[in-house]
Amino acid sequence: MNAEPAPTTGALPRVTLADVAAHAGVSASTASLAFSGSGPVADATKERVLAAASALGYAGPDPRARSLRRGRSGIVGVVLEERVRAAFLDPVKIRMLDGLADGIAPLGAGLLLFTDSGDPASPVNIDNAPVDAVVLIGCSPKFFRQVDALQRRGIPMVAIEGAPGGDIPEITIDNRDATRRGAEHLRNLGHTDVATVTLPFEPTRTRGPLTAEVEAAATVDTAVERLRGARDVYPDIRVRVAGGSLIEEGLEAGLALLADAATRPTAIIAQSDLLAAGVLRAADELGIAVPGELSVVGFDGIHVDGLRHDLTTLAQPSTAKGRAAGETVVRMLAGEPVTDTAFASELHIGDTTAPPRA
Repeated sequence: MNAEPAPTTGALPRVTLADVAAHAGVSASTASLAFSGSGPVADATKERVLAAASALGYAGPDPRARSLRRGRSGIVGVVLEERVRAAFLDPVKIRMLDGLADGIAPLGAGLLLFTDSGDPASPVNIDNAPVDAVVLIGCSPKFFRQVDALQRRGIPMVAIEGAPGGDIPEITIDNRDATRRGAEHLRNLGHTDVATVTLPFEPTRTRGPLTAEVEAAATVDTAVERLRGARDVYPDIRVRVAGGSLIEEGLEAGLALLADAATRPTAIIAQSDLLAAGVLRAADELGIAVPGELSVVGFDGIHVDGLRHDLTTLAQPSTAKGRAAGETVVRMLAGEPVTDTAFASELHIGDTTAPPRA
């Protein structure tokens, strides 16, 4: 009895551009031009090359090889402070990413979003991501670790806030001045007992009353500058640190500040609109009228789903910040000089602030 032929194993040989050229009866350079569209190739020749590629199962030149020839990956990285899912729940991040995508459009590059988990075994992290440049979000508690890691790799970077120092371009907003204007608005209304709910100050995201140790370990320039603006008007302001810019964090901090009627402030300055929305939810749960018994000021100028109030807030140009960061990346990769870009926020007075009840 004759033996059955042994089945073949392993992957089929990779079809190359040279195979396609031979099948179409053209030179390899003509086949390459037909795919790239970068040179004069007759329509009939192009159709013959594409038909040969289809017959051989050839999808096109390997983009990795093209990237190596150009010395570019065609990718701009964005390092987020939290999980990517959480970022897409934050309207500020969405606006910045929208502006950033618009800003890098001339590059024809893609955006790679990743978090800095600190795990070197992660398949994509700040220490190994194949990127041409990186945009850092400065409200991350790990901001300076990220700057150091990218400098070691020689990756060009732009910071959206964060005060990276050196020759790293920064996109800034008037965090301190803006918060001071919000605090002055409360003072002009007659408030003297005011508290603030802040963004995290350091990598452990310690929640609760701000201690000297936590403040001394601060790595988040945004939180520090906004607190300074509040202290410019209220030097002894009570400070409650949240674990992130989330409604749930604002709720937790709001309940802690408002639960005791004897020590309850008449106004709260929140360092983000999401935190402010959480504070408003806490007031609602405790039966505290806003703005009759409590005034609330936020920061960002975003729409928060389910919020029944027109929040008094410092509206920042989030989309413009992202676009400016993208345009700076384009100039950096072109070898052009770059500078910092500064934006200002505007005080929007809504229905969440009023004079304190006598």
